[in-house]
Amino acid sequence: MSHYDSMQAAQARIIGDFRSDTVTRPCAGMLAAMAEAPLGDDVFGDDPTVTKLEAEVARLLGKQAALFLPTGTQSNLVAALSHCGRGEEIIVGRSYHLFADEAKGASVLGGIGFEPLDTEANGALDPEAIAAAVQPDDPHQAISRLLALENTVAGSAIALAQLQDCALVARKHGLSVHLDGARLFNAAASLGCRVGDLASVADSVSLCLSKGLGTPLGSVLAGDSALIARGRRHRKLLGGGMRQVGLVAAAGLYALAHNVERLIEDQRKAERLAQSLARLPRSGDGAWLCHQATNMVFVTPPKGQGEALLRHLANAGLLAGGAPRLRLVMHKDVDEAAVAALGQSILTFAGVEGD
Repeated sequence: MSHYDSMQAAQARIIGDFRSDTVTRPCAGMLAAMAEAPLGDDVFGDDPTVTKLEAEVARLLGKQAALFLPTGTQSNLVAALSHCGRGEEIIVGRSYHLFADEAKGASVLGGIGFEPLDTEANGALDPEAIAAAVQPDDPHQAISRLLALENTVAGSAIALAQLQDCALVARKHGLSVHLDGARLFNAAASLGCRVGDLASVADSVSLCLSKGLGTPLGSVLAGDSALIARGRRHRKLLGGGMRQVGLVAAAGLYALAHNVERLIEDQRKAERLAQSLARLPRSGDGAWLCHQATNMVFVTPPKGQGEALLRHLANAGLLAGGAPRLRLVMHKDVDEAAVAALGQSILTFAGVEGD
């Protein structure tokens, strides 16, 4: 059997891929929209589908303008470069993607420092800690310029009031505010509010289209017209200028029209999985930990069993990520049968008998 045939056979055995909501594939309707999209050269500003997507995201987030970028990492980096200069710094949650998972690009490429803060249990920042982190006007210190927030954080939806409290402190000290809203639509669905309400706390917002919304790639940065003009220049500098990219922007427009309201279904799947796992042992040497937040369920088996659990699930055609703590992510491409199989497979591994 060839390598290609082996890969195809492995794919055929997969019941559900729970590693991330980035694994989603375009549906037939999305592919049709991509095939029919009018195209132009976006570096010249000539792609009408990109222009339409940027206008729609700006409208939804309540901002003046928006910029289509290939990745969320580049979107956050463009935001950092557009807000800050060399020798300035960003106050940010220690676990937030901009600091922890994006190769410190703002520092490496922009000469921008970070002042990381510990987060509260739900991933939010403490306004008092933000105030204390702002540097005095002193040549020995970097210049505090930007507060970077995130929503969701490890699946947890941060309430609007908490975001507002943080932003209020930032502005009191002369800082701008950026919001990494990669899964902002998931947060809005969970909190029962408009995505524009959550975006209103920030001067710039990065929104990912390739996670729960199910597009092949792409993020959008929204903010005022001046910031987005700077962002367009930084996007080109970073190699993010794209040509007939309306092919992909059309997928984003389709997702905004068809895949936003259904995000609450992913949270319901996560809730049902967590309920089924409530039968796991929760005390003693064999204790399990289980936590659900928006469309994610985090499962920690007893010490030393994480890798074995991953192999057990893979043998059952269920893909998961992380060890010792597994992150199980619900999305549009896993159905109820796959979720039920996942729960039962974990219970079987734990030696918990069926109902």
